Amino acid sequence: MKKTILVAGATGHLGSMICLALAERGAAVKALVRPESDPEKIAFLTRNGIAPVSAQYSDLKSLAEACRGADCIISALAGLGEVIVEHQSALLDAAIMSGVKRFIPSDFCTDYNPLVPGENRNFDLRRKFKAYIDGKTIAATSVFNGAFADILKYNTPILDLKNKTIGYWGEQADWKLDFTTMENTAAFTAETALQEKTPRNLHIASFQVSPNSLAQIIESITNEHFTVHKISELDQFAKFIWKQREDNPSGEMELYAKWQQAQYMYSMFTTQHPSLDNQTFKLIEWSSAADYLRTFINQAG
Repeated sequence: MKKTILVAGATGHLGSMICLALAERGAAVKALVRPESDPEKIAFLTRNGIAPVSAQYSDLKSLAEACRGADCIISALAGLGEVIVEHQSALLDAAIMSGVKRFIPSDFCTDYNPLVPGENRNFDLRRKFKAYIDGKTIAATSVFNGAFADILKYNTPILDLKNKTIGYWGEQADWKLDFTTMENTAAFTAETALQEKTPRNLHIASFQVSPNSLAQIIESITNEHFTVHKISELDQFAKFIWKQREDNPSGEMELYAKWQQAQYMYSMFTTQHPSLDNQTFKLIEWSSAADYLRTFINQAG
């Protein structure tokens, strides 16, 4: 029997990809949108067989109506406390009111469970929602994908293509970092939503690569030397982040303030997936590090 899946945050990049992955797998997909959502993005979803349903997160009745009939709800919402805690909590309450059995929250990040509270503001918001959903009877599954592989494109200290450097903190030159492409994350999430039952936590990575091995792969693609260098000790990095946050109070209202971006990188070097659940669904084609890097790095020859 065809399953019905409701996706919140469906007009965002990840949310729209999840919708498409669900539709490809034969699901009946509903996209939760707000009256002020971008009409062009809604039209794109509609053209691809996704049914938009409009509701406000402040209106529990309209939310419950949107949730009615869904087998599972996927939240791909992105934002600060108002979105990750308040809007998701309202969506969860509406789902329970409507008899929805399963809920996939908007985690899609490094597994924050082993991290010390306070090390990452955006993870702390997800931890707060986790405490709320775990107190309910609905079955929840979090998909932890590490870092989105897109970060490798943007000349961060981890990979600076412009200056041909690869940075790390502490003694972590051989520490494996978890990266997952948006496409793989969307496909895995769609498969997860279509099951009758899944574990509370699932860990995935398109590829796991250390700074040293990243340099080897890039050099094999470009035939150019990339310098692997230690930026600082991890405790020094943590102090730098706290000072940066203290000096930028306006960043508390920004989703990706500079200090928040630094917190993400700090987390990447302090926790990693204990194991991978990639083989849970056999038909997903996982991207390799080399294949992904070739999509945006100029190749030699």
